[in-house]
Amino acid sequence: MNRASLEKRPEEMAAMFDDVAPKYDVVNDILSMGQTRRWRRIVLEAVDAKPGQRVLDLAAGTGTSSEPFADAGVNVVACDFSVGMLKVGKRRRPDIDFIAGDATNLPFADNSFDASTISFGLRNVMDPKKALREMLRVTKPGGTLVVADFSHPTFAPFRTVYTEYLMRALPPIAKKVASNPAAYVYLAESIRVWPNQDKLSAWLTEAGWDAVAYRNLSGGIVAVHRAVKPLTVDGESAATDR
Repeated sequence: MNRASLEKRPEEMAAMFDDVAPKYDVVNDILSMGQTRRWRRIVLEAVDAKPGQRVLDLAAGTGTSSEPFADAGVNVVACDFSVGMLKVGKRRRPDIDFIAGDATNLPFADNSFDASTISFGLRNVMDPKKALREMLRVTKPGGTLVVADFSHPTFAPFRTVYTEYLMRALPPIAKKVASNPAAYVYLAESIRVWPNQDKLSAWLTEAGWDAVAYRNLSGGIVAVHRAVKPLTVDGESAATDR
């Protein structure tokens, strides 16, 4: 798989992330010029989970997105389809629950979590709309969803420069610091074809989430979408098992 427009095969995606797992976090910090830490802090604030609450961190990879929750006393479950990523995370943070799972068929019961979040991973799911519905299923009524991902810069001239940077600058940098540069070429392409802020908002609404809103970060390079699971679904209590 070398084009973001091709159908994503879960086994190929998992193998790709297994391969880059050992250096993944270091490379991300370099390519984002250290912004990933700020973005993670904003996601934590948007989820606004309280100590003792249970949060699903989907596409958690090595758990860097889960760590702020655990440090705040939140019972976070780090779920990812890459076993290689999970192994790296478990070695570093044995106190966090790392569980292998498919975003389109989550291994959790209905209404299991007070909140769900996914950071920079929805793009890599074979069926992102189904993943949004699955997160709705496992989140409690009134619970929160936060999605952070790369998006479309709001200033048109900058948007052009940004997309050129992605395709031209990212691969050479990745060749110097990454174990699998082709994986980062794919990631750059996946960012280019990902829907903009309003389109992703529409996906969330279509999946059944309420009160959808988003916040642009770094001029729209990243957008953080937040939504709430309704207390009722189609006139029935959302807490009813399906």
